[in-house]
Amino acid sequence: MQLLSITYRSTGDGPISSWKLLPLTSFCWPRLLTSEMSFLRLPSMLTVIILSLWETSGCGAMTLNSAALLQVSARTRGGGAGVYSTQSRRRRSWVWNQFFVLEEYTGDEPLYIGKLHSDLDKGDGQVRYVLSGEGAMSIFSIDEDTGDIHTTKSLDREQQAYYTLRAQARDRNTNLPLEPESQFIIKVQDINDNEPKFLDGPYVARVAERSPVGTSVLTVVATDADDPTYGNSAHLVYSILQGQPYFSVEPKSGVVRTALPDMDRELRDHYLLVIQAKDMIGQMGGLSGTTTVTVMLTDVNDNPPRFPRKSYQFSVPESTLVSAVVAKIKALDADAGPNAEMDYRILDGDGLGTFRMLTDPHTQEGLVILIKTLDFETKTSYALRVEASNRYMDTRFLSAGPFSDVATVRLQVEDVNEPPCFSPRISQMAVSEAAPVGTEVGSVSAHDPDASNCPIRYAIDRKSDVENYFDIDRQSGVIRTSRRLDRELSALHNITVLATESLDHSQVGKAVVLVSVTDVNDNAPSFPVKYQTSVCEDAQPGQIIVTLSAVDLDEPKNGHHFLFSLAAKAAWNQSFVLRDNNDNTASVLTWRAGFLQRERPLYFLPVVISDCGTPPLSSTNTLTVTVCECDLHGNRRSCVQEMSALLLPEGLSLATVVLLTGLLTLLGVAMVTGAIRRRRKEPLIIDDERDVRENIVCYDDEGGGEEDTEAFDMFTLRHLNETKRSYHVTAPEPPPSREDKHQLFQEFIEDRLREANLDMTAPPFDSVQTYALEGSGSAAVSLSSFSSLTSLESEQSYHFLSEWGPKFRKLAELYKDREGGGAS
Repeated sequence: MQLLSITYRSTGDGPISSWKLLPLTSFCWPRLLTSEMSFLRLPSMLTVIILSLWETSGCGAMTLNSAALLQVSARTRGGGAGVYSTQSRRRRSWVWNQFFVLEEYTGDEPLYIGKLHSDLDKGDGQVRYVLSGEGAMSIFSIDEDTGDIHTTKSLDREQQAYYTLRAQARDRNTNLPLEPESQFIIKVQDINDNEPKFLDGPYVARVAERSPVGTSVLTVVATDADDPTYGNSAHLVYSILQGQPYFSVEPKSGVVRTALPDMDRELRDHYLLVIQAKDMIGQMGGLSGTTTVTVMLTDVNDNPPRFPRKSYQFSVPESTLVSAVVAKIKALDADAGPNAEMDYRILDGDGLGTFRMLTDPHTQEGLVILIKTLDFETKTSYALRVEASNRYMDTRFLSAGPFSDVATVRLQVEDVNEPPCFSPRISQMAVSEAAPVGTEVGSVSAHDPDASNCPIRYAIDRKSDVENYFDIDRQSGVIRTSRRLDRELSALHNITVLATESLDHSQVGKAVVLVSVTDVNDNAPSFPVKYQTSVCEDAQPGQIIVTLSAVDLDEPKNGHHFLFSLAAKAAWNQSFVLRDNNDNTASVLTWRAGFLQRERPLYFLPVVISDCGTPPLSSTNTLTVTVCECDLHGNRRSCVQEMSALLLPEGLSLATVVLLTGLLTLLGVAMVTGAIRRRRKEPLIIDDERDVRENIVCYDDEGGGEEDTEAFDMFTLRHLNETKRSYHVTAPEPPPSREDKHQLFQEFIEDRLREANLDMTAPPFDSVQTYALEGSGSAAVSLSSFSSLTSLESEQSYHFLSEWGPKFRKLAELYKDREGGGAS
């Protein structure tokens, strides 16, 4: 519908009196001429407005023309017929309120929307029409001369539904407004140009299997961008294109429901539906959109477990460990998830106390677990009747039958070569610590559990008896002591005995033997600590200065009982007395008063401690008592021990101590003098510069050969005759020949070696041996002077060195290598 706004005024310049809105249809009318008169009774006159409408070529191209306003004077209230008079007045132009334009116009020419016209426009071109607002001059254009409005672009109502514009008539010459600015709206009229869309698709839904007909699955929703208030462009109808006859959809709401009963997930677990939404209430020519719905059937427990077989058979070695899985069976359940979880149990059979069943939570298998060791020689087979049942039941389907199944499991025990078995596996024995070596402690026994009954050989695992306290007879298993035992060192011996089959040494059995060492009275009691007590000079008789106790490493059956007394040599003591308290303690008391530190600062009391064992043992322990100066409260102030009184036995006088000290001093002086005299003998190597060790450290280059006289006394080697005469005073001899030099060199080396062996103060090495062996990797390469000889002697033969014995073997090897290498 189009609405045309018409404005009129009463006589005079008063305000606008009323509005008249005339409806205009939006479709094309045939050419016609019609008029409508509106009579409004006013206080002074009756104004008649005649509206003439006519249509030009084309739909929607309306022009507006206004007739003269006829003013009719009303008859006065008291008179007869009224007299009508006509007066002219200035009329206001028509004001458009809104225009309509169809969206998605695809023509080549601009689309004519409407026309603006002012009464002041006389057609002489003096009036110019101006358009402003949304889309002015970009989407909408206006003819400045005629006021015709066109759209230059195709409009889309879904992007913008209306445009607000302003129009004004201006004087072309002065550009001054001829009338006030008028505002109007151009509405974009909708056409069915948008298909329905499922914004949330595609859909995935779930519904339980075997659901009744009409069970709601989900609701699909489609949207249409067209105007829902205009026509049926946005009125949708839903239908199902694929998925029948299993599912249906409600046309108006889009609710998808089940259409068949007893849909079985085990036969088909999902369905693909195609849902269509069509506008124009589903009529022909409407637009449509589709989406897919994947419906998954969820499981319910409608299938009981079933064993594929009614009987199973397995083999189990008799050596299988306890808690091991010996067999696995599985019942099949077509359901899934918790509905397929099962529990297995043993109903009956001869293996109830030997096996038990558990369920593997991951595979839902029934696990047969061994809970008791197997013995082929005792029982060779077992039969079990087992049941598998669902853990969770659905009462709706219990009428179909029990949700469990039963099968038989047979287990065959296989014979294996088992190691020897001890009986018992842990033995306890006892032996006295006074038992002589070879005493029999006990015996162990093992047997071969196999039918072959192979002979057994026994041995002790030495890792458990490192000190070799025990031995075992290989055939009889009798254990004997091999060393003296001491309970105080080790009261319990934990040894491992091995039993090995004589025909198969890989079959070894083990047993534990605990040997307890019983006690004998072989340790005398003694003080637990070294007692050192003190007594004040003003102590009174009968004052307790210390309480003694004792310890004994032995452990008698009836407990310890110690006796305390003073040694016989201290019976003349007139200073202290010992009192046995008969509770394994004793008290030392002063016998007199008047102790003086300057006369005797220390007292040593020999205390005898005896036990009551068989035989009784005793020991003498010394108690040291120091005389101290004390204050009035008995607190010690000075307990200085004089040097002359250190270690002073009871009953010795000061003169005796002085005499003993002098004798010890003389003995010490004599020992020091003797040591000095023994060290006066000059050692073989005195000068530090001739010490081979120091020279090796200092040298960092090749030796100097014969010119190197620092490391070795070459003078002695060159004058062997004089050296020989210095050690052996004989008659003058003729100069030695070349052959004699070898003998002289050998004798010289032997003499020096003999002196070094006999000299107790000489270092434990000799220079010749040190020079004969050189370390590897030295930065100075070689330090030996033998390689630097340039004399003719370097080319002589040194085979005689190998005849001198082992002491010269290394030197012979060095010179042998030299001759073999051909060094000049």
